[in-house]
Amino acid sequence: MAHDHAAPGELVPLAAQRREVLGRIAALEPLELALLEAHGCVLAEDVTAREDVPGFANSAMDGFAVRARDAHDGGRLAIVGEVAAGAASSRPLAEGEAVGIMTGAPLPPAADAVIPIESVEVDGEEVVLGCDVDEGMNVRPAGESVRAGEVILERGRLLGAADVGMLAAAGFGEVRAHPQPRVAVISTGDELVEPGRPLGPGQIRDANSYTLTAAAREAGAVSFRQMFVRDDRRALAEAFEGALSTADLLVTSGGVSAGRYDYVRTVLAELGDVAFRKVGMKPGMPQAFGFVGDVPCFGLPGNPVSAWVSFEIFVRPAIRRLQGRRDLNRPRVSAILDEALRSSPHRVEFVRVRLRREGEDWHAVSTGEQGSGILRSAVEADGLAELGEGRAGAAAGERVLVHLLTDRS
Repeated sequence: MAHDHAAPGELVPLAAQRREVLGRIAALEPLELALLEAHGCVLAEDVTAREDVPGFANSAMDGFAVRARDAHDGGRLAIVGEVAAGAASSRPLAEGEAVGIMTGAPLPPAADAVIPIESVEVDGEEVVLGCDVDEGMNVRPAGESVRAGEVILERGRLLGAADVGMLAAAGFGEVRAHPQPRVAVISTGDELVEPGRPLGPGQIRDANSYTLTAAAREAGAVSFRQMFVRDDRRALAEAFEGALSTADLLVTSGGVSAGRYDYVRTVLAELGDVAFRKVGMKPGMPQAFGFVGDVPCFGLPGNPVSAWVSFEIFVRPAIRRLQGRRDLNRPRVSAILDEALRSSPHRVEFVRVRLRREGEDWHAVSTGEQGSGILRSAVEADGLAELGEGRAGAAAGERVLVHLLTDRS
């Protein structure tokens, strides 16, 4: 059974640590980004349409452009031309006339409706109508999507595929947005071995750097995994300085406890204003946070689940703050426990749980053993159940707050 390694008075409250972390991080300075570079970024200012979209009335389908007052079921109209998409007709449509038209082509002057090709028969130089026609039928009017002067996307919006398409349609080749943060991830420890290589005595494979790099990408960052670094002060300093030269945020794992070879906390403190703290949370008590220059740095614990949970609680919202996002936290739900859960009375505990829906309620059950080295418990989790400080657990049937880790709804 795991034991606390800090007296309650030594622990920094979790809420206080989160306030400090997020209070010291600001959004990255916005840049003028080409549309595809801006995809997944947050707008730094409102975007106002400079022109109508579409800029002209056009056909919603292939057929014949007509004057609605001339067209009725069974009527005949003279075919006087054709307009393809990308072309235009300057000749006004006269009484009793029709013009063949393709989807997206501009309506000829005086035309106010389009009859689909499926609803007509062509008889020589005439078209025989197979239905009545109303004004505006199958016509996309100018400005149907956007009017000039209208705000089409607001500051703070995360740009998705439809947003990028809308910007392109409105004539914007670039927009002012906060860039995606560049996150450098480094694992530390003499015991680490690359995946795929054989293990020696006492060695383990480096899972943390892969977990954290992937998590940063999922959070919206451009993340880079660097080769793990041995427990050597000079090697650590060189690796950190190299990463800091190009990164907007640095994440390390391992070396932040109080062990003889835990140099990360010392090296980061020497490089900048980085402080080590014991935070009232489980898993993930030992934490390092601060700045080297203007780059925020996180030193996370070395145990795989501790590093992953610490990322969720501190680093993920920090990345979103750098992005300029307002939704810093994961979605949360209230869930009914289907079993009793134990927790440390002096820390906020995050229990990995599976969720199921029963009627209007969520129900939660733990993923099994909650050891900080059991990464499978995270793989099987839909969420993290938060058990607050000052309690020794939660009873079956009790409601708890669960931070969702999946898109289940």
